[in-house]
Amino acid sequence: MIWYTALVLAVAAERLAELAVALRNARWSLARGGTEAGRGHYPAMVTLHTALLGACLAETWLADRPFLPWLGWSMVAVVAAAQGLRWWCVRTLGRRWNTRVIVVPGLPLVTGGPYRFLRHPNYVAVAAEGAALPLVHGAWVTAVLFTVLNAALMAVRVRCEDSALARFAGADARA
Repeated sequence: MIWYTALVLAVAAERLAELAVALRNARWSLARGGTEAGRGHYPAMVTLHTALLGACLAETWLADRPFLPWLGWSMVAVVAAAQGLRWWCVRTLGRRWNTRVIVVPGLPLVTGGPYRFLRHPNYVAVAAEGAALPLVHGAWVTAVLFTVLNAALMAVRVRCEDSALARFAGADARA
């Protein structure tokens, strides 16, 4: 279980790196007249994502969940793929990528990278990672709870983001 704890801590470090990028990008966007939407749901999102990491470890350690190689290794692959997709989104959106919904008026629609295939690819990465990370070491309760709560949160988030994009950047722009 030590290696699993190290994996969860590595994901936590990656999330901190994301927050540093998001903070820098938020400053850039706001300096260019960006408008933030969705402040009300953002604390719930931060809480859910933080709780995911803690719950992965708590369930694994406290419930003595076993590592099942056939499931664990396949879920490690999903976690890695989710990280790759997330950073592809970050790279494609450049300074417009953020953990918050901040739209800079007048910027053109991003249609490259994963946005050629999906409207919200970053949220696909979040959903995949949120289900897979707990299952790496059998934390199925955490996987189910995160998936259900994240689906509810994403319903709010996607509506918020789409509305902000339509209002401030045109109907087809991306944050």
